[in-house]
Order: sequence, then structure tokens, then C-alpha cells
Amino acid sequence: MPLYQKQKQGSILDDNEVLIKSKKRVQQHGEVFTPKAIVDAMVTLPGLDEVITQPATTVLEPAAGEGAFLVNILERRLSILAEQFSDDLVRFENFSLLAISSLYGIELLNDNLKKCVINLFVTFHDFYKDFAAKFDQQPKSNVEESAKMLIITNIVQGDFLKRTTVSDSPIVFSEWAPIRLTKTTKHINVIRTEYTLQEIFQKVKREPGSVYTPIPKTEQLGLFEQQAVLPIVPIFKYLPTPITEVYKETREEIIE
Repeated sequence: MPLYQKQKQGSILDDNEVLIKSKKRVQQHGEVFTPKAIVDAMVTLPGLDEVITQPATTVLEPAAGEGAFLVNILERRLSILAEQFSDDLVRFENFSLLAISSLYGIELLNDNLKKCVINLFVTFHDFYKDFAAKFDQQPKSNVEESAKMLIITNIVQGDFLKRTTVSDSPIVFSEWAPIRLTKTTKHINVIRTEYTLQEIFQKVKREPGSVYTPIPKTEQLGLFEQQAVLPIVPIFKYLPTPITEVYKETREEIIE
């Protein structure tokens, strides 16, 4: 059961909310969950609320836990989009995926990571299913597969402070930049570009569509040693694609 249960009137902490899973996890990882009432208060601060509810506003939760903050923001984004596109299912589908594409999270513990991903997808699925029912339709498989893809890609297991994954590789995030987005856009196309978290901090600007390619490590050789021939690593780039089709991960190899 998610940790962000409905608040009881007059109480900051719901009887079903759990803030600590175990003392050992608190000691080892400093893991303490935020009560839903405090999450609500924080994300609705004047000036912040209007910004983070915009579908294209990037939000990064560096200690995502089971997704309390991200789910809260997604719920509110979907509610706004449902009102804005109350008579247009296609626009709701496109902009709801855009709303997911700009939510990012980093979580160190694997069980929390899995719950965060599940909670985000269930939030989207349930809302989308209810909204589509108003048009006598069922959720489209390509839209739901794209939602899964965005969530799984954007929620990463790793250490925010070290900026590395649990296997000590660089944390890599994908930017899903909309192409020529306007107020009248119905079908959103995006271009995916991968950045390491370190590059984001350094404000590196990469070519749109760039795929992160690790550089093979080389060792310093002795005077009479010969460097082994390094394998040629193919370089790819992502192609512009409809946001409802991002699950296909369309890309091509760059021939130099």
C-alpha cells in the first residue's frame, strides 16, 4: 500500500501512513518518509504551485522514496489537463505524457524504486482510464506503453550526492524536448537527448538526439607494453518521434 494515504481531518499523520520502515534503514540510509499533509503543503506553496503543475516544467526529486512528491505533482497535472482538454481525448493523451516526461527521480533503495515506478504508472493509468471512459473508449496500448517507458527511464536507482548508479556508472537522464510546441498543438513530437547528471550540473548542451556512449577506459602502459586494440563503439542518435510512440525508442546509427 502506498505511503501517501488520505489525511484524516485534524491530524497531520494518517493512521495508515508509515514514516519509518525500520530503524536499521534509518541508521544506514537516513530513510524517513514525508507525511502526505506536508507533501501537499510543500508543493502548493504560492509561486511554486503554478510552475510545477505546468506539464513541461522539469522536476527532479533527488530522494524519491516511493514517489510521494512526484505522484502528488502528477495527480495535479492530470487534473488540470482533464479540465483544459475536457472535450479532446487525443490532446489529453499527448499532454499527459508530456506531464510525465518532465518528472524525474533518483532513489537509492531498490524496493522504494520499484514502488515509485508502480505508483506513478498506476496514478496515470487510473486517471487515464476514467478520462477515456467519458468518450466511451479504453486506454490505448501505445499511450500506456509510452507512459511506462517514460517513467522507467526517468526514475533511476542511484546516489544523488555521488551522481552515480548503484553499479558506480554515471546517472543518465533523458530530456524529452517537445518540437515546436504551441497552444494549439494536438500531436506532440519529441526529441530524446541523454545527459549524465554531472553534465546537467555543468550545464553541458549536447546535440539533440545524442545517445550517451561510455568512453572505454584505457590503462597507462609500461615502456615496452603495447596498447590493446579497443573495440569500435557504435554511436547512435534518437530520431524525432510522436510522444505516444516513444516506447519504440526509434534511433539510428551515426556513420562517421
